[in-house]
Amino acid sequence: MILSRYERMIARRYLLPGKGEAFIFLVASISLVAVMLGVAALVIVMSVMNGFRAELFDKIVGLNGHAVVQGVGNRLPDWREIVAQAQKTPGVTSALPLIEQPLAATYNGRAEAVLVRGMRVDDIRRNSTISNKVVMGSLQSITQGSGRIAIGSRLAESLGAQVGSEISLFSPQGQTTPFGTVPRIVSYTVGAIFEIGVYDYDKAYIIMPIEDAQTLLLMGDAAGMVELKTVDADRVGEILKPLADKIGGNAVIADWRTMNAQLFEALAVERVAMFTVLSIIILVAVFNILSSLIMLVRAKTRDIAILRTMGATRGSMMRIFIVVGTTIGALGTVAGLVLGFIFLFYRQGVVNFVQLLTGQNLWDPSIRYLTELPSKTDPAEIVVIALMALVFSFLATLYPAWKAASTDPVQVLRYE
Repeated sequence: MILSRYERMIARRYLLPGKGEAFIFLVASISLVAVMLGVAALVIVMSVMNGFRAELFDKIVGLNGHAVVQGVGNRLPDWREIVAQAQKTPGVTSALPLIEQPLAATYNGRAEAVLVRGMRVDDIRRNSTISNKVVMGSLQSITQGSGRIAIGSRLAESLGAQVGSEISLFSPQGQTTPFGTVPRIVSYTVGAIFEIGVYDYDKAYIIMPIEDAQTLLLMGDAAGMVELKTVDADRVGEILKPLADKIGGNAVIADWRTMNAQLFEALAVERVAMFTVLSIIILVAVFNILSSLIMLVRAKTRDIAILRTMGATRGSMMRIFIVVGTTIGALGTVAGLVLGFIFLFYRQGVVNFVQLLTGQNLWDPSIRYLTELPSKTDPAEIVVIALMALVFSFLATLYPAWKAASTDPVQVLRYE
């Protein structure tokens, strides 16, 4: 919107406090702060929601792949053939055999339910989700037949174990005797402790070479499943369809959407709900802009009448008050974006400070899966939030601007 020189001067004059206008300026300032808080709240919440989904997706997929091929009874005797077929399937980037079995672990009289995962040694070391998160020990010590394993940090804390500790694993799949099946109890040495950042994984996972897992579970040369990764997680069903046709009824393919459907659907619904609810804050701020402009128009009725008699057009009056209200909204939007980005940068410090102040644990990893408050800012969403605030601010100026433009100078000055 292009303003003439005198229109800019008057708009600037109305934006600054004048004698007897302290209340109007206060209302306008409150409107600016309300827009700032609304925009900041939307930026913070949407970035945290995006970060939560992205962190969960990266860590869940990083450990479990985009899909898994599961055999009947959790056994795949022909896993080598399935791996070969998967590697020939266009769009599949990796196919890794593994074993997963829930067992019980004990150490120094403490017992915990665990999930034993057997992987090839090279696959363990190449998996960045595990190798980049080792906090104690080394994955290099975990080799076939060494009797060494890697465990999650929360599991180590629960058992009181450290690197070098010997943990006993109980497997119900033992030898059959005349008195029934005797459970197997095998001891392993902790060679590394990792912290992935997802509470459930850090609390339960034990990683060992797949050959040791086969020996522990008496599985022979069979694997439990084959983990698959593709070039595009969102097209995993389409990419793996040819492989599913080849496998037939010998095994089934479950992708990440099936395995974690409830979690990601809940996140999507919550994300939409939070955006809708927090947008109301901006609407409230817009109504503040509307009320402050209405008061400004009433306070400046005589000035408007004089300007009209001096040749100011209705269009000029409209533009002046539209610019005044939109400027308040624009300043609030910019301030909100700055405040939101500052909060996101120091988000974990803010959480820790509030926890220290209140004595409450605001971010319990056992409830929220992740150990730290995540954040991922989507530039497209930031643009939408800023445009929404500006459009609402512009719409709020139309009625007061129209009232100002409709002022009849003859009627106003007659009764002065």
